[in-house]
Amino acid sequence: MIKVLENQFYYLDNFQRVLDWIGERYSDLLADDEKAFLSLFPSLPQPSRALFVRMVMRKGTLFRASKLSYAEIGCAVEAARHLPATWIEPDPVLSLDSLFELLSKPEIGTVFQLSLHQKNARKSEQLAALRAGFGAARKFSAWHRDCTDQVFHILVKSLCDRLRLIFFGNFRQDWTEFVLSDLGVYRYEQVEFSPASRGFRSRRDIDHYLELHHCKERFQASATAEDVLRSLPSGEFENDWLNSRRERLLFQVAQHYEKMKDWSHAYSLYARCSFPGARGRAIRVLEKNKQFALAYQMLIAAQRAPESEAERQLLLRISPRLTRQLGRPTTRAPRSPAVSTLELRLPMPAAQWWVEGVVRDHLARADAPVFYVENALINALFGLLCWRAVFSAIPGAFFHPFHRGPADLYSPDFHQRRAAEFAACLAELDGDGWRDTIRANFAVKRGIQSPFVAWDAIDADLLELALACIPAVHLKKMFERILLDVQANRTGFPDLIQFWPAERRYNMIEVKGPGDRLQDNQVRWIAYCATHQMPVSVCYLQWLEPAA
Repeated sequence: MIKVLENQFYYLDNFQRVLDWIGERYSDLLADDEKAFLSLFPSLPQPSRALFVRMVMRKGTLFRASKLSYAEIGCAVEAARHLPATWIEPDPVLSLDSLFELLSKPEIGTVFQLSLHQKNARKSEQLAALRAGFGAARKFSAWHRDCTDQVFHILVKSLCDRLRLIFFGNFRQDWTEFVLSDLGVYRYEQVEFSPASRGFRSRRDIDHYLELHHCKERFQASATAEDVLRSLPSGEFENDWLNSRRERLLFQVAQHYEKMKDWSHAYSLYARCSFPGARGRAIRVLEKNKQFALAYQMLIAAQRAPESEAERQLLLRISPRLTRQLGRPTTRAPRSPAVSTLELRLPMPAAQWWVEGVVRDHLARADAPVFYVENALINALFGLLCWRAVFSAIPGAFFHPFHRGPADLYSPDFHQRRAAEFAACLAELDGDGWRDTIRANFAVKRGIQSPFVAWDAIDADLLELALACIPAVHLKKMFERILLDVQANRTGFPDLIQFWPAERRYNMIEVKGPGDRLQDNQVRWIAYCATHQMPVSVCYLQWLEPAA
C-alpha cells in the first residue's frame, strides 16, 4: 500500500525546491518578473503560499474559494488576502462562458431565473440560449449577487509555467513528478549535476522554446498551416535540440499538406526540412505529383549517402517505380537473406484471444518455454549491461532529478558523446563477467526509471533463461545496432522468444495473423538477425474454417 505523505505542506516544499533550484542554476537567464517572484514568494505567510501553489497546480486560472478547502491552509479568503494584487485578482470580471465554468446547474437556474424546461436543459444549451441577452462581461459579484462565495483569478499562471519549463526543460512533466517520487511510485537514478548541467543555455533558448510550443499548440488546435508557418521562428537556433523541435514541427505541417494532397506546399516544406525522413517524403511527394524526373534526381543523390537504414529501405522501394516511369533500366534490389517461416493453421479460440498469445501457447513445451517479449527483453538486457553508460553524467544530459533517461537520448551524437563508456560496457561481452553485471543491475536498480528497462515486462526467471541461452556474440551485435540509431532501432524486435535451456539456444519469432504484414522496422531487424546468423522466424497464422 502506498504510504501517505506525512508533511501536509509537501506540495509547497516541492514548489520552493523548484524555485531554489532555478535560483541556483539559472539566475543569469531569468527575466525581471521571474527574479521578483523568486525573491518575494518565500517572504509571504505560509497559508498564502500554500493556497497559491494549490491554485498553480490545478487546471485553469479561475477558482471559487469554497472549492479551495484545505485543512492545513484554513480560510482561503484570509490566505488570499496576503497575496500580491499582481498575482491574484479577487472578484474578477467574467464573460458568460467563464461564469458557466464556475457555476453549477442549480446556480445557473437561480442566477438567470430559468424556467423549469430551461433548468432541465444541458449546460451547453443553456449557455447558447443566454448568449444573446448577456453578452457583456461583469464581475462575479455582479453576476451572482446573492452568493457569499468568492472567486479568485490567478494572474501569473504563465509565469509559473515558464518556471516549470526552466526546471524540467519541457512541458510534459509537471508538479506531480515530485509527489509520485515522494510516494515511491516512480524512482529515478541519482545523477550528479554539475553547474554546466542546464537544459537551457541562454534566455533566447527559453523564448524560442515557448514560441515553438505555442506554434505546436495552435497547430494541434486546428490553426491553419499557413498561420502556423508565419509565426514559426526562422533561422538556425544556437541550440541543436531546439532546431530538432522546430524541424519536427515543420515535418508535421508538411505531413498535413501531404494528406490534403497539396503536393506543392508539402514538397516545399519537406525539401527544406532536416527532420529524419523528410527527404524520403519529398521524393515520395514528387512521385505522387508525377514529377518523376526531379524525384529521380533526388533519389540518386539520396542513394549516395542514405541518412539511415529506414531511408535506404524506402529508396529501394521507390527506385523501381521511378525507373519504370522514366524508361530507365530497372536495378534489382539486393535480395534479403533467407528467413525461416512457420505456417500455422489453428482453430480460432472461443474466448478472448490475441494472435501472439495463441501462437505462444501452441509452441510452448515443458522443455522449451515461449515468452511474449517484443521489444522489452533485448532492450532490458542492453539497458542493464550499459546502465552506467546510459546514465553517465555528461554535460546537458541530466539537469533535474526526474529524468527517465538522458535528454539527448535520440540525438545523432548520443553514442559518440559516450563512446568510451559504451565501449567499456560492450567489451564485457568478450569476457565472462557480463552476466554478473546484468544480474547486479537487475537487483540494485530494480524499479528505477530507465528508457530501456520495462521492469513489469521481465522477471528473474526470464532474465536467467536469456542469460543462459542467448550467446554474448549475438547480444553484442544487437546492442551495436541499437546504438546506431536508438530511436529507430529500439523497436521492431520479434514478438516471441523460445528457449531450449538444455541446449542453451533460442529462437525469436515474429507473429503475423490473417491479413497482417511485416512493418518496415520489423523487416530491418529480421534481415539484420538473419545476416548475422541469429535465429529468427516469421510465423504466419491462419484460422481453420469452422466445421460445417
